[in-house]
Amino acid sequence: MGAADMRPRPAPGPKEPRSAKPGLHPRNRHAGGYAFPGLIAASPELGPFLRRAPHGGSTIDFADPAAVKALNRALLAEAYGIRGWDLPPGYLCPPIPGRADYLHHLADLLAEDGPIPRGPAVRVLDIGTGASAIYPLLGHREYGWSFVGTDIDGAALASAARTLAANPGLEAAVALRKQADPKAILAGVVGPGETFDLTLCNPPFHGSLREAREGTQRKWRNLGRGQGATPVLNFGGQGAELWCEGGEAGFARRLIEESARMPGQVLWFTTLISSSRNLPALQRALRQAGAVEVHTVPMAQGQKQSRFLAWTFLDAAAREAWRKRRSGL
Repeated sequence: MGAADMRPRPAPGPKEPRSAKPGLHPRNRHAGGYAFPGLIAASPELGPFLRRAPHGGSTIDFADPAAVKALNRALLAEAYGIRGWDLPPGYLCPPIPGRADYLHHLADLLAEDGPIPRGPAVRVLDIGTGASAIYPLLGHREYGWSFVGTDIDGAALASAARTLAANPGLEAAVALRKQADPKAILAGVVGPGETFDLTLCNPPFHGSLREAREGTQRKWRNLGRGQGATPVLNFGGQGAELWCEGGEAGFARRLIEESARMPGQVLWFTTLISSSRNLPALQRALRQAGAVEVHTVPMAQGQKQSRFLAWTFLDAAAREAWRKRRSGL
């Protein structure tokens, strides 16, 4: 990690209290909320989007896509030293604190009661990296890991490539691969004998375009927009980012099936699971696939509850041998 990654964030002024985000991982840089003076110093374009919050500090309108994008750009610049980040219109704009949380919990999973492995020897496969490439950006800045990001959308990969090119060192740390077969997940992008310490994924939640539209409308109402307003999902999202056949449960089942065909090539397979109702069936599928160890790791951001599912086909001795090879021992 470069020196810029570890710079302290400016302390908030007395009239700008942070709005704490309970439940975030202790290493999450955003656990204390947003310090807007420092964010605006790093990215002045955020300033016009600030508004007075009920608690007396500042906030933004989270139903405004331009405001959400400006906040993300400021967070990436101020906390992680990422410059030139942008998205094409309509693409998914990820909530950075939650995405960072997934990575910190994955680091704990890799540690397995030992030191957290850092540096480029740790290889991570980001399934559906999207136009934001948010997991490779955060994961490399926090832990120095190297990434392969895959996606079926060429325009999304082109956007991710522009961000990598704008930041020295990132192009060497992050490789982008297009998945030519939209029905495949690992096949076609993981080479024979290629190994990864982790896979991570934020699968499409909905099972159809209709479900995705209804979900957008519900979120719009939850953000306080009336029925007369035109629903515009504040985090955006193209079709493949929002829905797939079978929804997240169907996607996760396909990932489990494909993982069982390359059991020795990945130390830990993982995927986010938004709905806890999907867990029992997926856990049964993992037992049937021959997973040796399965973890369900809970995560929270305020009132929002989430979790990720992690599994491995390697026993404890094989995992220890893997770690020793990675460390060059």
